[in-house]
Parts: sequence; C-alpha cells; structure tokens
Amino acid sequence: MKGSWWTLVDQLRLRQGSAFALTVTALLLFISTSSYGIEPVFKVQEHSITDTLVPAKLPPSFYTFDPDEYWAEPRDSYWMGFSNFILRQERLQGPKVQSLGNWADRTLSGESHSLPNNESYLRLGFATESEYGAPAQFEPEIKFRLDIPTTKRKLRLVIESESDELIPLEERQRDRQLTEPDRTTGTATGALRYLSQIGDAINLSNDIGARLHFPPDAFWRATAEKYWKANEDWAFRAQQRFYYYHQDGWGARTWFSASRDVGNGWRFWTSSELEWVHNDSEFVASQIFSTYKRLNNRSTLNPRVGVLGESKPGWRTTSAFVDLTWRYRLHSDWLFAELIPALTFPREKSFKDQGSVLFRVEMFFSGSINPDF
Repeated sequence: MKGSWWTLVDQLRLRQGSAFALTVTALLLFISTSSYGIEPVFKVQEHSITDTLVPAKLPPSFYTFDPDEYWAEPRDSYWMGFSNFILRQERLQGPKVQSLGNWADRTLSGESHSLPNNESYLRLGFATESEYGAPAQFEPEIKFRLDIPTTKRKLRLVIESESDELIPLEERQRDRQLTEPDRTTGTATGALRYLSQIGDAINLSNDIGARLHFPPDAFWRATAEKYWKANEDWAFRAQQRFYYYHQDGWGARTWFSASRDVGNGWRFWTSSELEWVHNDSEFVASQIFSTYKRLNNRSTLNPRVGVLGESKPGWRTTSAFVDLTWRYRLHSDWLFAELIPALTFPREKSFKDQGSVLFRVEMFFSGSINPDF
C-alpha cells in the first residue's frame, strides 16, 4: 500500500514540481497513517424476526384475537367450525372479485397490467332488527361497486348497486339502523365518470350514465368536493352535487361537515345537509352530531344525535333520532359485526319514541378495500 503512495508522489513531482509534490505527499501520508485508526461511523443494528413480530409491534388488523390471548391454547367449538368456513370463503371468493376487476381493467384499458385505484368491492351480510312488540327477523343484504379506470386515467367506468341521490335523505342518514325491507328499492346504475380538479384543492367529477332497467333512465350528475384544515384542531369538508334524471327530474344537494379531537381518544363530528327534491318541490335538511372513538384494536364506538326537517308546507321537524353503533372486527379487515340500539321520534307518530336494536354481520370481498371500522 505504501509503495503505491510513493509511486504516485514520484509521478506528481515530475509533473508539477517539488513544492506541490511535497504538499500532496504530506496529505497522502496523513490519510495513510490516519486511515488505520478511523472507527466506523455507522453501526448496523440487526433485529431478529422474533423481536420484529412481537404482538405489540404488529398492526391492529393483524390480530384475529386480543393481544393478551397470543399464547392461549385453541379451543374447539361450533363457532370455530363456522368461522373457519367463513374464512375459507373469503380466501376463495376475495381473489375472484379482485380478478374480475383486474380483468375489466385490462379489457377496457388495453393494457397488459391492471390499472391502479380499483375500488371494486362486493359486500354481503345479514341483519336482524327487533322493535317494540316485533320479533327479530334475519334479512340478507348485498351491495357492490365495479369502479374501473379506462385508457385515459381520468375516465372511469362505475357500476354500482344503487345511487345515493335516489335514496331519501332520512333513509341515508339512518341507513345503518335499517334492514333491507325498510329501505327504498334500489336500481343498479352504470356511468362513465370524468375526474378533474379546480386548482389544487377542489375535486370535480362528472357522470353520464343510466339506471340499468328497461326502459333505461339516463342521468347526469356533477360533484365538487373540498377538504381543508382551518388549524391544528378543526378539519372541514364540503360537497356540492347537481344531478338530473330523465324520469325524476333534477336535484341539488349541499353537504358540509366539521370535526375535531376532543381528548381521550374521542373525535367530534357535525354535519349539515340540504337537498332539493324536484318531485315534491321542497327542500329537506338534516343536522347530525356525533362522536367517534376506537376502543381497542378490534372495536369502535359511534354515538349520534340527528334532526331532520322539510320546507313544505313550512319549515318543520319531520323526525329526530338517537343511536349508538358498536362495531367489532371479527377477523382481519374484512369481517365485521355491528350492534346498534336506536330511538326514533317520527312526526307521523306524534314524535312518540320508536325503539329498535339491530345486529349485523358483514363480509367484504375485495382485494383492496380497507373499511374504516
């Protein structure tokens, strides 16, 4: 090593002169002698797989059990056999739903690989509701969406089981309290959706499509949405939608929400909505107050208070409600259960309380959906 240093010095002395060569010689000798005493600056810390995968460091969606049950012995039961059957169905059917979306991606886009942002899903479940004097009855539920990017990334094909602007406002706000017989009969819709922006803050979408029945009911809708934070505490979201259905006429909807953390893991929400109903030539409105907390890695709690009203014959309250949603993650991030006790005070019943308790189990079959539980 030292021989190579002196060879380089001799070459520099011949080319540049003695003064420059002496300077370079001193510098090279300093580097050569100091290099043996330099200690490594970075230390590589290796972590074993056992340390990395300890229960406390895994995400909540990993668990199918409580963390304190990590070393518990498995127990055989009827529920275990039933749950294992359900898990097998998710593993079998989930990839099929994802493959359907990927196939549609490739077919419509003309590309060999599926495009990103595929929000297709299939949601299956059953719910039972018990009211005053009425026995519980189990009702199946199904919703789906096929959301596919086309060749142009801003143009999408959207096929879904129902369109929310065709659902009455009160029903939309109380959707989780209801079973399928209590809901408005929906019709699947298909539309081409074009996405754009106004500046960097407002997202726009324009849909042109039809309700998928005979004869088809053509429609158009445009939606503008904006999200922003006023400060460290308050966050806001606003949405404006206009739509026109050939058979039902036109309508408009304005929605605004605000939220903030209130301490101890709770988040406060308030939302206001105003909608014009063309068939009835009136406005309907809602005001909802709610809080939300994640109790642990498996369950959440969401109490709400809501008031709904209309403008015809004059502004008046049509109903009020109070409900509490306890949502429990049964397995991974696709199998959930809900328990929802609720009180409703409708005007048509002279605001007499109507109590109910609803139990629901839902399964999501998709390769990408991540429900917020």
